[in-house]
Amino acid sequence: MLRPQHHLLSPPATISPSSAVSFPPLPPRVLPLRRRGAGTGTPLRGKTSSAVRASSAPGATESEVVVVVAHREVVRALASRAEARLGARLLPSAVPPDVAEFRSGGAGNAVGSLDVRRGAPGSTIDFMLQSSLHCKVPNGAIDITSLLIFLNASTDAPHFLMEIIQGSPTSIVVILDLLPRKDLGLHPEYIEKYYESTQVDKLREKIEELPQTRLYRSQSLFVRSAFSPTAILISIDCGQGGESTLEEIVYGQLATVANELLQIWLDCCADRASEMEEGERESMLKRDQIVRSKSIEVDLTSNLPRMFDPDVASRVIAEIRKAFGVEEA
Repeated sequence: MLRPQHHLLSPPATISPSSAVSFPPLPPRVLPLRRRGAGTGTPLRGKTSSAVRASSAPGATESEVVVVVAHREVVRALASRAEARLGARLLPSAVPPDVAEFRSGGAGNAVGSLDVRRGAPGSTIDFMLQSSLHCKVPNGAIDITSLLIFLNASTDAPHFLMEIIQGSPTSIVVILDLLPRKDLGLHPEYIEKYYESTQVDKLREKIEELPQTRLYRSQSLFVRSAFSPTAILISIDCGQGGESTLEEIVYGQLATVANELLQIWLDCCADRASEMEEGERESMLKRDQIVRSKSIEVDLTSNLPRMFDPDVASRVIAEIRKAFGVEEA
């Protein structure tokens, strides 16, 4: 969820060598919608869906076709793996139906899904959140898929975060990290425990070695400060005619790296309670709360109302606030 707000309106299309460190918003190109036969799609909600489905009615218009995006399928496969491993530590979803799947007004230019599973009592899990957004814009379409697994106050282990933003058939932005919960400068032992000993930086190196990747930096200084030094923050641009190359990377190297990072998180973070002094725990919870509040402020409240009708955006934001434990200011 920690992404610069311009993505929802103007995602990256092409990336020149001069923009390897930072790039401004560029007009999106058309993102073709893959069609499946009427009635063959699956619902949007949670891991059961590999597509954004607006309608299954015969003769559906272009705005109602099923949209299949490679990165969404990869993220949802990742979520399914996490759910299988966490098992009874996750409670069933209690998201209302009109938030589990939602869309803009009659034109159906934007559709989305949200699934939240809270952690069971006694577990280290606070919540697991999956979301998908597909929004048609004048020059194309934007697809955003997110997976967040946040831990509670029984542990100081990092959260798991993955988000992929696509606004062009040949380029994506990838955000993948074990989100730290302590000030790393004050706690070098935290770096050693969760980042050095686990060798997660090798995963970043592996994906950054691809010739199609460029470093990505958010326009928000706060967003940059929230990530770990091993975070994968990249854009992948395969250039004109590179649709198949991008898909190969998403299903290949990116999926491999994401699965390896999730495995490390499941083995080294998800099950570990931590002994902390009360002041240390309070400081950690304060950091968590600031990150969650800023994520909603920078991202959701400024962008969802531009994509969806006010009542729809309000329902979705309220459900995310509830998951994050953040009250409306």
